[in-house]
Amino acid sequence: MSVGTSRPAETPAALLSPIGEPGPAPGPGVSPAAPPPGVPDGAVTASAAGPRAVCGGSRDRTGVDLGLGPGLDPDDLPDGLVVVDEGGRVICFNAAAARIAAVRAGDVIGRPLEKALPLEDLKGRRWWALTDPYGGLATRVGQPERNLLLPGGREVLVSARYVRERPTGPVRRLVVTLRGTEARRRTERSHAELIATVAHELRSPLTSVKGFTATLLAKWERFTDDQKRLMLETVDADASRVTRLIAELLDISRIDSGRLEVRRQPVDIAAAVGRHVQAHMASGQGSDRFFVRVRRGLPALWADPDKIDQVLGNLLENAVRHGAGTVTIEVAPVAATGGESGAERGTAVTVSDEGPGIPEESMSRVFTRFWRGSKRGGTGLGLYIVKGIVEAHGGTITVGRGPGGGAEFRFTLPVGVPAALA
Repeated sequence: MSVGTSRPAETPAALLSPIGEPGPAPGPGVSPAAPPPGVPDGAVTASAAGPRAVCGGSRDRTGVDLGLGPGLDPDDLPDGLVVVDEGGRVICFNAAAARIAAVRAGDVIGRPLEKALPLEDLKGRRWWALTDPYGGLATRVGQPERNLLLPGGREVLVSARYVRERPTGPVRRLVVTLRGTEARRRTERSHAELIATVAHELRSPLTSVKGFTATLLAKWERFTDDQKRLMLETVDADASRVTRLIAELLDISRIDSGRLEVRRQPVDIAAAVGRHVQAHMASGQGSDRFFVRVRRGLPALWADPDKIDQVLGNLLENAVRHGAGTVTIEVAPVAATGGESGAERGTAVTVSDEGPGIPEESMSRVFTRFWRGSKRGGTGLGLYIVKGIVEAHGGTITVGRGPGGGAEFRFTLPVGVPAALA
């Protein structure tokens, strides 16, 4: 059945809306203009609406609400909107739809849907003839979003909803939404980059683990105890590297889905900084490499201690690995935004070094995935995770240039007292 010619049973007159009635009389000397042939009453044509899209207000000509709410122009919607009446003719074609379909909205109003918006699936089949919105099963409520092709082979994401005045009744209205594929393509590229990065980061440690374990199993008796220990220590280090990568991927998944849990408890942020500095000194860094300054009057901080350790560990590791000179860590109280004047309701931690710093043109990308400040290893995921953790605590993090010319990271955390204890 053709979408453009099929027509269900007549609609009761009691369901018609005043929207279909004529509007205010035109001014003196102006004769009312009749709509072009095939254009439903109540639809605004391009000549009346100017360059904007054309729709018959927030209701269609039969009075069925378009669901936009009072006073909302369809052109305000970020996605393309196409509304088709019970006869299969277009009565609304907003600006986003006109942009995506690369047509003039005024040229398609009143036309059959299959001609106004000719779509094909990826196998070249005409979509509206294939789905038959008006003549198919009366229990259908619409079509889920999928990739379809516009004339010329351009891809577009299309979903449709079948509006009926009663269950299993005839379709009174067909509402179609259109979205460009650019955002999805960006997401797919990001996923592809993530997979490539993970594959690259996993290959090296797994190759090492496989090589050393196979060698030990095959030639155990030929190696001295010191050689065996060295191989096993290398296997252990590479296994830890794989574990860290998997933990990072899990953190990214939770951050992106909004499921990162923050289990708040009292945290001594100054003591946490001291532990990380001691760990670096134990691994071979000199005591003169670090300078810690803790200001007085720090408020009690409620945060997730494991995640705060993760933030501090990442920032100090970056400063030691990629920076130079003295690494300065300052912990100071700050006034919460919107709090009482002078009230110290948060804690700021600043980590800076005296290295070459981060170029100005790169600072806007520091907290994105896969950003690397140098070629000294790393997945490029650490600072993305740091930002996600800080923001999950309700805090903020910034990057700039420190007093010594190197990079300076500063994150601020609110006190975060649980509501039950506030």
